This record gives sequence, C-alpha cells and structure tokens, in this order.
Amino acid sequence: MQIVRAHNHWARDWTVLVTLSGWFFLALGLFRMFAAGLYQRGSQSTSAGVFMALEGLLLVLALIMTLKAYRTDHG
Repeated sequence: MQIVRAHNHWARDWTVLVTLSGWFFLALGLFRMFAAGLYQRGSQSTSAGVFMALEGLLLVLALIMTLKAYRTDHG
C-alpha cells in the first residue's frame, strides 16, 4: 500500500514500473484475501513451468527497476 500512496507517478519512463507493480501487488493481495479458495484452486491447476516463467518475468522487472534506480543520470 505504501508504494501506491507514495509513488503514484504516471510518466512515460521506467518509473511507471514502480507504480504498476505497486498496484498489481495490491490487487493480488486483495484477491488472495477475499478469494483465497479460488486462488488456491487456480494455483493447484497451474503447471510449474508457468510459475517459473512468471518468476523469471518478475526477476527481469526487478532488475530493470533496480538498475535504473541506481543510475546517476536517471535517464
């Protein structure tokens, strides 16, 4: 919730990834809380390959955000 409140920044650059990830994880957390049974059934029927692909995508997005945040020119 803190990312959504503190970093609600919609610009045409890499910082929108921070805002989108905050909103995505907020929605995912709410879905897990209020539709836990549906989420569990959906995750049980999903193959391990899909989970690995999603984890790889999250890793790439996290690396992009980390590298961009530590650049000195912020371009």
